[in-house]
Amino acid sequence: MMVTTSPLPTKRLQSPMSEIKVLVVEDYQPLAETLEYQLQRAGYEVHRAADGREALEQASLLLPDVVFLDVDLPVLSGVEVCKQLRANTKTRGTLILMLSALGEESDQVVGFAVGADDYVVKPVESYKVLLQRLKALLRRREPIVDDHDSVTHKGVTVDRRRFVVTFQNEPLKLTRSEFRLLDTLIRQPGRAFGRGELVDAALGEDTMVLERTIDVHVRALRKKMGAAADLIETVRGVGYRFQE
Repeated sequence: MMVTTSPLPTKRLQSPMSEIKVLVVEDYQPLAETLEYQLQRAGYEVHRAADGREALEQASLLLPDVVFLDVDLPVLSGVEVCKQLRANTKTRGTLILMLSALGEESDQVVGFAVGADDYVVKPVESYKVLLQRLKALLRRREPIVDDHDSVTHKGVTVDRRRFVVTFQNEPLKLTRSEFRLLDTLIRQPGRAFGRGELVDAALGEDTMVLERTIDVHVRALRKKMGAAADLIETVRGVGYRFQE
């Protein structure tokens, strides 16, 4: 086994909350107003949209850092909006927090499958907790502090500083969560990671989702890795590992 690394320490970048733009996409006005109030009170710049089409227009114009996205929207559903945001190069990296009254595991799986970064079940019982989840999302997009900036194993290279993944020198387009998931696995080839560990690594320790949700991210990651998909091995009863 050979794992190569190149040292390059980085520092976390911090931005005042007032510089962070949040787009709230919610057609139920009382909830939209409450979210707007709570976010503004916490210091965020807040914009609102009431249907799916308006959400896409606002997102393309404003380029928000975060989108609070209701699933059950008029004109275009939140699922379709999420798909289109991920397909647009200008909004592909936008953090998306889905809001839905549908709380079954299958509903959450659909949300994460189309590219959501977090999933919150309505009604929102604690706005304090919701704001903490938002902070966790924002921390996830910050540069990772580590002595080894890049790692290469089995032809796959993960470069943290440039946020780039390649397989046999061909770039792979991954979401932020997929990138963190692969980065965690490849740095310890052969080690079996539990689903809970991978949820913390890919989605953040403050994210409250079902552990099986990580299976959706692994399936999406394998699909994008193509011929390298088999390098991520399933460990029955445990989770996953990167081939040693």
